[in-house]
Amino acid sequence: MPTTRTAAKTGVALATAALALSACASPEPQPQAAPTGPAVAEPVVATYDGGIWVLDGRTLQVAADIPLDGFNRLNPAGDDEHVVVSTSDGFQLLDAAHPALTDVTFPGAKPGHVVRHAGRTVLFSDGTGEVTSFDPKELGDGKPATEQHKTAEPHHGVAVELAGGELLTTLGNEDERVGIVVLDENRDEIARNEDCPGVHGEAAAQGDAIVVGCENGAVVYRDGAITKVTSPTEYGRIGNQAGSEHSPIVLGDYKVDEDAELERPEQVSLIDTTTGKLRLVDLGTSYTFRSLARGPQGEALVLGTDGGLRVIDPASGRIVNTIPVTGSWQEPLEWQQPRPALFVRGGTAYVTDPNRKEIHAVDLATGEKTATGTLPAAPNELSGVVS
Repeated sequence: MPTTRTAAKTGVALATAALALSACASPEPQPQAAPTGPAVAEPVVATYDGGIWVLDGRTLQVAADIPLDGFNRLNPAGDDEHVVVSTSDGFQLLDAAHPALTDVTFPGAKPGHVVRHAGRTVLFSDGTGEVTSFDPKELGDGKPATEQHKTAEPHHGVAVELAGGELLTTLGNEDERVGIVVLDENRDEIARNEDCPGVHGEAAAQGDAIVVGCENGAVVYRDGAITKVTSPTEYGRIGNQAGSEHSPIVLGDYKVDEDAELERPEQVSLIDTTTGKLRLVDLGTSYTFRSLARGPQGEALVLGTDGGLRVIDPASGRIVNTIPVTGSWQEPLEWQQPRPALFVRGGTAYVTDPNRKEIHAVDLATGEKTATGTLPAAPNELSGVVS
């Protein structure tokens, strides 16, 4: 499908907007007063039931409280000032450095995954199959120029733009998701794989390699070809991944019980994008979809329900350190309910503790807590700006 490019420049105005995971009804945006005071240093952003906090990334003190109804979702926008917020009508930009929601929006029903890779940020709207990509460096000037692509059918999917201009998208519809397709810079198909039932999530690795999870392992796109990575168990679902430009190995979750109401897994997967091999690592504790991240050298990080942040050497699969951060906790049955979340920027890991209404900053090199912030309510989602 041909790519269309649209460009628009708007001034930044302030608004609040009701958020929802999908197309749930929510109130119309209400204007806010213009922000005053100094910019927030290295902002971290967390949601709570009723709004969003913008925190000073050094002190973890609340710099701004933005009331916002609904279940709010957050992702880095790709620059050092903005965060993407999912709204009932699409995606909206939050200026975290000068705390306020802006009027920069990207309309689309059921806003889903936000992916940053190779200097591009890509939004996927589940309700329409619409893919929107832009250069995050243009966000400081208002709404950036965008490129659009539409998948054959709407579905809960994801898309990634690669360094060479290729576009990888998932394949599926409302009833099933089956695989991935890769399009060249002219959006002509160059590769396809439909042996990926329940396709979900993505991560980029060293060498412009992309991993997408399946219910029977994963698929890897690298150097123009798709490789199937088969799980060692009949049902081996990988649905959430974390990659690093410093490692060819992607960290993923791993679930084995197809019939579980809620499986609390105790293994993670390590997928080598150069060999197509998959290794399982036993953690000795369970974790959730908000537990995976990567460190500054590509180390794999997993926050366990025992309160420990495990540091894993991705090449060997060995757990090299466990950093105590929170008390023990249990994953709630409803995935929208608060549970500890992990966000990593540079050499600092930020970890929320909803039970104690706290957030911690941890130096990954020393394992020491460098700051703890007390919050007015239980935090839920966690994100921030990136450099």
